[in-house]
Amino acid sequence: MFVRALLAFLALPGVVAFAIPIVWLRATSHTGLAQPLGLVPLVVGCLALLWCIRDFYIRGKGTLAPWSPPVHLVVVGLYRYTRNPMYVAVTLILLGWAISFNSPGLYVYTIIVAIAFHLRVVLGEEPWLARTHGAQWEEYGRRVPRWFW
Repeated sequence: MFVRALLAFLALPGVVAFAIPIVWLRATSHTGLAQPLGLVPLVVGCLALLWCIRDFYIRGKGTLAPWSPPVHLVVVGLYRYTRNPMYVAVTLILLGWAISFNSPGLYVYTIIVAIAFHLRVVLGEEPWLARTHGAQWEEYGRRVPRWFW
């Protein structure tokens, strides 16, 4: 299962949060650090993402990938505060890249990705979780906000 978890990380947040921003920055010659404070959301997002992946692997007995999802509903760690901390973490990472390198294109990319995350959650993940985990999901959904609000 570790190999599946590693591959899922590389295929999903690895591409969205790291490969695409790095390629974009290089292609647009935004290679100099413009705002060091932008590293704060980038690092916080990375730490949060790793924490969530660990919880999926250890508590959920699965990965972040749709083809190998957790068997158990994960309600510990950052999942006590928001139902979607992994998406929040990736959005923070993207915002950190945009701020750090003052890249207008990455600001736009961050907004597009955040909207896509919201639509994925509302239209795909939440209905699937309701079917898969039933009453446990319903109680969790009432107790914990989708985002932080």
